[in-house]
Amino acid sequence: MSIFLGIDVGGSGIKGAPVDLETGEFIGDRLRIPTPAKSTPDNVAAVVKEIIEEFAPVIGDAPVGLTIPAPVVHGVVPFIANLDKLWTGINADKLFEEKLGRQIHLVNDADAAGLAEVHFGAAKGNDGLVILTTLGTGIGSALIYRGTLVPNVELGHLELDGHDAETRAASSIKDKESLSYKKWTTERLQPYYSHVEMLFSPDLFVVGGGVSKDWDKFGPLLELRTPIVPATMRNRAGIVGAALFAKDLAEHPDPLIEQA
Repeated sequence: MSIFLGIDVGGSGIKGAPVDLETGEFIGDRLRIPTPAKSTPDNVAAVVKEIIEEFAPVIGDAPVGLTIPAPVVHGVVPFIANLDKLWTGINADKLFEEKLGRQIHLVNDADAAGLAEVHFGAAKGNDGLVILTTLGTGIGSALIYRGTLVPNVELGHLELDGHDAETRAASSIKDKESLSYKKWTTERLQPYYSHVEMLFSPDLFVVGGGVSKDWDKFGPLLELRTPIVPATMRNRAGIVGAALFAKDLAEHPDPLIEQA
């Protein structure tokens, strides 16, 4: 089976669509439901249930992939920033499976975006080490080697010149400090990407986040040995990546999820 449901949980909306993983295309229109004001696991699960029921005739009993804005370690959410604090420490995979009656696999949202870009987007065909960064409120990151995700790599929190990198180089900081694209790129992004390049020697950087739509204003200013390109999956990345993650765990179960 190549059709899996991906659901992308954000601070303002929960979006889902079945994805044909042969092509990376949605099967029909996506469904978006506002994120509950009190975004507890139980309340989010209720919305996820609605989306699953909408697409159940298409996906059958296949596992579902679900992104959240947090690390996910063998199904467990160690901490959370943009959803209710009740997520902290729970085995979310187990909780959602019990409430929804099917396998649910949670994945960090940047990791999902990285998977989508490697399989269907800007990094498609690259069989080396790909690092995706999302420049937004903070800096999310994903590290994929030969198509395999190394999960929960928080490269936005590297120390750079005595600072947490994302507190200097995120696109939200550019806006907050009214930095020009040139100043932001040369003084903030260039040191950040040069540092990551030195640590990992990747084959390709992919840059996502809303600011990537303005790639022409800052991308050409970066001077790196590593090729660096803008993401192409945009607002489809979370859903497609979540579906890819669900398919991978269906084929290669994580034995540590049940122990967590």
